[in-house]
Amino acid sequence: MATTNDVSNGMTEPCEVCEMDTLHEVTVQLVTEGDEGENARYSREPYRVRECQRCGNRESQRMNNA
Repeated sequence: MATTNDVSNGMTEPCEVCEMDTLHEVTVQLVTEGDEGENARYSREPYRVRECQRCGNRESQRMNNA
């Protein structure tokens, strides 16, 4: 689970590469899924993207599983 780190004013989360809780930058990005057809612009899905500020490992997870 993510926690707030009062010292750095950021989010600490477990990093699989560092094998410890580290500071992460967390953003939400819209990713276009599906074909590049006429309806492609309607196929955007939100993804939670996190990047470890120690090692640079970047992971993304789809937020909407409808």
